[in-house]
Amino acid sequence: MIVVDTHLLVNFYLRSEHSHLADKAFLKDPDWIAPLLWRSEFLNVLTGCLRKGIISLETAGEIAGEAELLMEGGEYSVGSLDVLKLAAQSRCSAYDCEFVALAREFNIPLVTTDSQILSAFPETAVSLEGFVR
Repeated sequence: MIVVDTHLLVNFYLRSEHSHLADKAFLKDPDWIAPLLWRSEFLNVLTGCLRKGIISLETAGEIAGEAELLMEGGEYSVGSLDVLKLAAQSRCSAYDCEFVALAREFNIPLVTTDSQILSAFPETAVSLEGFVR
């Protein structure tokens, strides 16, 4: 089981330079979890793609549905105080710290492409590339 951040989910569902690594991460460990926040962040990315004409509304809906099915049963609330403590000790956003808090709660890695998270929390976060190696 791993915590995945929204960056990884986006790379898994919207083809990009990191998509092949996201695919490998899924093959290595398909038991993905995330804080409930992932949904709002993911929908925000899809909205941006819609507005830029990259995907249609129908495609965005299909992608959202597929992602929700994948994450079903793997969505968790995290403690506000835990998030605030992590944010206070780093320069990461509270949003990012939700993923870190969840990984620490389960004592599992957070797999991400976010360099700020990787730098601030090297004991918890692992790069997508490092994870699939």
